[in-house]
Amino acid sequence: MARAATPAISALIAAGIAHEVLTYQHDPRSTSFGAEAAEQLARSHGIVAEQVFKTLVLALPKGLAVAVLPVPRTLSLKAAAAALGVPKVAMAAPADAQRSTGYVLGGISPLGQRRALPTVIDASACDWDRILCSGGKRGLDIALAPRDLVDLTDAVLAPITAD
Repeated sequence: MARAATPAISALIAAGIAHEVLTYQHDPRSTSFGAEAAEQLARSHGIVAEQVFKTLVLALPKGLAVAVLPVPRTLSLKAAAAALGVPKVAMAAPADAQRSTGYVLGGISPLGQRRALPTVIDASACDWDRILCSGGKRGLDIALAPRDLVDLTDAVLAPITAD
């Protein structure tokens, strides 16, 4: 059997989760990774931007957590804290996010992280038959059923966007 491209894809294969791997040409000059993914996937695969989810790593009072939400939306830190059952969250330092997950910025997947982190997924994920999230590197996304992502990450579903 061929080796999976990333730990995220390996996690899906090991769990027997149906998924589709979608690729796009990442521009190394791009710093808006989510917007680039949504734009490229819309152009090449007809994906709606709200269907493409970004993975943000959050700093909790003790430890880190993950928030997964549609690319065009803004995270509500207050809503994310409430969903995670903590008084306050902030965005994690990029170096902490990369070190904890094992992925580079712009390629952080909610799947296959070095250590499983508490995860909250925006409730809008359930509006879709499938959503896309990073496959573990820039230019690589995974399409899967929202319920499979929730189950595999042991996530909480909650409205966590500010807009």
